[in-house]
Order: sequence, then C-alpha cells, then structure tokens
Amino acid sequence: MVRFEDTKTAYNLKSDQELRKAYLLFKLFSKQILVSVGGKLVLFLLRIGLPIHSLLKNTVYTQFCAGTSDNDSMKLVNLLSQVNIKSYMHYAAEGQRTEAGMDASLERVLETVSLSSANPGLPFAVFKATALGSAALFKKKTAGISFNKEESEAWSRVLERINRCCEVAKNKGVRLLIDAEESWLQDAIDEIALDLMRLFNTGERALIFTTAQLYRKDRLPYLNCLIKTATEEKFQLGIKLVRGAYIEKETKRALEKGYDIPLCSSKEATDANFNAALALILTCLDRCELFLGSHSEDSAQRVIQWMKEQQLPADYSKIWFSQLYGMADHISFNLAAQGYQVVKYLPYGPVKEVIPYLIRRAEENTSVGGQSPRELSLIKKELKRRKQAKTPELK
Repeated sequence: MVRFEDTKTAYNLKSDQELRKAYLLFKLFSKQILVSVGGKLVLFLLRIGLPIHSLLKNTVYTQFCAGTSDNDSMKLVNLLSQVNIKSYMHYAAEGQRTEAGMDASLERVLETVSLSSANPGLPFAVFKATALGSAALFKKKTAGISFNKEESEAWSRVLERINRCCEVAKNKGVRLLIDAEESWLQDAIDEIALDLMRLFNTGERALIFTTAQLYRKDRLPYLNCLIKTATEEKFQLGIKLVRGAYIEKETKRALEKGYDIPLCSSKEATDANFNAALALILTCLDRCELFLGSHSEDSAQRVIQWMKEQQLPADYSKIWFSQLYGMADHISFNLAAQGYQVVKYLPYGPVKEVIPYLIRRAEENTSVGGQSPRELSLIKKELKRRKQAKTPELK
C-alpha cells in the first residue's frame, strides 16, 4: 500500500513560507462560522466595488488556483509534470447568463483543449454544462417541461456548443470531462453525456467522461443502468466518481420545496454508496474507465489494493486518481511517486470570476469529515521535520 504520511514527498514543491500560509488558511477553514460569514462578506465587498482582489489573490486564490490565465498556469503544469503528476485545467467562472457569455465560455474551453493537445502534461480538459447554456434551460429540461420556440432555439445552441467542444477534443486527442451539477439540472446533463459517449466512445478508450456524485442516493442505480446500456450498445464509459459538492444547496432547496433530500443521510452512508460504486466500476473495466476524483485515503487504498490483487501495473491505463489543486497533496504526490496515474485539477481565471469556486472550496473544508484537520496535521508534521533537519546535532 502507498504510505500517505510521507510528508517530504507530499510537500516537495512547497517552500516553508507556502506551507505556513497553507496552514493558516486551513486553520481558518476549520471554523465553520468564520467561513460562512466570510464568504458572504467577500461577495458583498466585491459587489459594492471594494478593492479586495489583491488580498484574495495572495491568500485563498494562490492556494487553490493555478493562475489568472491559461498561459499563466503553464508554469505549474510543467512543474507538476516533473514529479509525474498530470493536470487538467478549467476556467473556473461559473453560471453564464447571456449568449455572449456562453460563447465566450466556449472559446475558453476550446483554447484549453488546444493548449492541452500541445502538452503531454495535460491529458484531460473539462467543462461545466451551465457555462455553455442557461441553467434555467437545464432546470426545465430536467423537470420534463416542454420548451417554447425561443427556448428550443436556445437549447439547440447549447447542444451545438457542447458538441463543438467534443469534436475539437476528438480531433486534438484530448479527453473531456463533463462536470456534475445540482440535482435539478443533472438529468439533462446526464442525457447529453450519454448521447456524447454513444457518439464519441466507440474506440478502445473513452474520450468523454461523465461525473457521478455519490452523495446522491440515486447514483448507484444510475451507474448500473449506464453500464447495462453501454454493454448492450457496445461503447465505452468514462466515469468520474466524486462524493459531491453542493450539500448545503441541495438540502436547503429540498426543505424549501418540501421534497425528500436527494442525498445520503450521513457521511458514513455516502462513503458506503461511494465504495459500492467504486467496486462496481472496478469489476466492469472491460466497459469502463475510472477517474477517481477523491480526497479519501481509504478510497485510494481500495483501488490500489484491487489493482495489486489483479496484478495490474501502477500506471494501468484505465485508472486515474485525481485531487484538487491545493488539497490532498499527500495523496497526489505519494501516488505519483509510486508510478500511479495522477491528475491535479487546476482551476484558473481572474480573481473576481472564480470567487464562487473558492468559496465552495472553503465550505467543503468546514463540512463534517472535511479536509482541514488532516491537512493541518500533515503540514504541521512537515514543518517540524524540516525544522529538525535544519537543526545541527549537538555533540
């Protein structure tokens, strides 16, 4: 098994100053009230035009984002490549509402795909469906409500943008991940993803990957159905497994509208659901490829153990491990050091536009079982190790 406690390997690329700053940030993130109030305050201050961009950029932004532009982020991509860690980049602005904004998002995805095709350190690209189409349309489509003429025309443009991304990715040999979103939008995204996998995943490997959030109670039946369909119709599935990122929004909406919360009842139930999905995908690798988007050491070790039992090499082509930039380096760097296929998610973009993403990362770290306590203990351990290494022995 891989030893995730090897902090020397985990923080090899971090200076003492960077580690101390990360420690302070995760310490702040461990305070739920502070994060909740702070997130709302940041949005308010930005809305009224106060100049806090510099403060954000030098703190939370540098921890979780690769740069303000794609070219600006390439230094990090190349640095990670030197330690056997691949990357995939995402322009992290969210929720476009105008046709011009959606067209601009399309161009950014295409630019990222082109950039990825020219760098072996970037085997994947990613897009959010709601960056390429109105969330209102996805909501209506998921609810099964018919479009009017104007909406139908707008939906056709959404599909055109998404298909353009896939065609360019295919031509340039870059694999494409489709992000999961809120449950009231997801059925429409699932439908699009299935059609795209039918169309583009007919070869030896998957080009298009869909994402399943296993904090949702219905995702295991969904995956079983997906595998059955792919087996019958003979196409490959690319499946990114994650636990989920919209707990508060999902819970709040369900309570307000009076329907059952679509999420597992506890972290333990989510973990059990995730492990069941993981076992399912691993036993169907003749039809699936696994992209494990997880900060759980247990999940990673389960896959490693299964690979060893099957006598598969560490760099087996159908299994990828992935973590967010700025988090879970103890998993990413130690896996990569042992030869496993690791990909870091690198969001980029102007500070103001990626604030919603950054607030979500902060909230994720305050949740039950969040990342902050583990991050804090490992950073503290590494700082102590470095201090001892610099202290001369007494004679």
